[in-house]
Amino acid sequence: MNKAINSPFRYAGGKFYARHLILEHIRPHHTYIEPFAGGGSIFFAKNKAKHNCLNDLDPELTNTYQIIRDSPQDLINTLEGERALKERHAFYKNEFQPSNDLERAQRWYYLNRTSYSGIMNMKNCYWGYGDKFSMRPENWGANILRTSQKLQGVQITNMDFETLIDNITIEQNAFLFVDPPYFNADQDKFYTCSFTKQDHTRLAEVLKRNAHKFQFLITYDNSPEVRELYNWVDTILEKEWNYTINRTDDQKKTQENTESIVKKGERYKGKEIFLMNYEVIKQMPLLELAFENS
Repeated sequence: MNKAINSPFRYAGGKFYARHLILEHIRPHHTYIEPFAGGGSIFFAKNKAKHNCLNDLDPELTNTYQIIRDSPQDLINTLEGERALKERHAFYKNEFQPSNDLERAQRWYYLNRTSYSGIMNMKNCYWGYGDKFSMRPENWGANILRTSQKLQGVQITNMDFETLIDNITIEQNAFLFVDPPYFNADQDKFYTCSFTKQDHTRLAEVLKRNAHKFQFLITYDNSPEVRELYNWVDTILEKEWNYTINRTDDQKKTQENTESIVKKGERYKGKEIFLMNYEVIKQMPLLELAFENS
């Protein structure tokens, strides 16, 4: 499969609503790499390259990708008959103890599809499903199958971004879409793997010393610190887009601390800068994307 599909996951900070803006600036390439794959909205929205690599430091996320790629029907079977219930969410979060990789993927997938805004940091992973806004369990199987088709032949890795980027070669004719955690957001509340200020500096340094090997597009929150870190790139574009955060029928009842987390993150969503080590002719017009079920 090479057609555009939606990401299989709900993912805090994902680029679903900015995907058209991003795709307008991706240059021709033979190898496509995402060092911070997350929900993979851009990979799933674009045509596959000859070689593709999705990398993420979260082992539960990459395990789920691998199971969907290699054993989709097994995952579908484990989820067969499941219902989206607050009690089942609590069971998977607090009681279910996976004994193998398939069960790890089963737990991760169920929680991701039923948690508020796809937040998978267990400290802040709360029930957040509503029939009106969320993908129903009876549709999970089809979602897994089409995702598996898109992932065929895709390399899925679980390593530090610096190791991955340092090992890219000029011969790969690679394009990197780089979507790190926001610089100024409380991102440690959203994700299972923390990203420090030192990591942001380390990312800028590894991209700078390897910039002659590939072309890249980075999405970041628009802050003076980020602009200073990347004052060496060829292009910086300010971008905005309209979006609706994933919500549920019982959003107003969501725990107060969860709402606080999302509100803090909202300041950095929808207004960002695109950083590129190549020149673009002109900045494309702003694009408004309507809300879609996820």
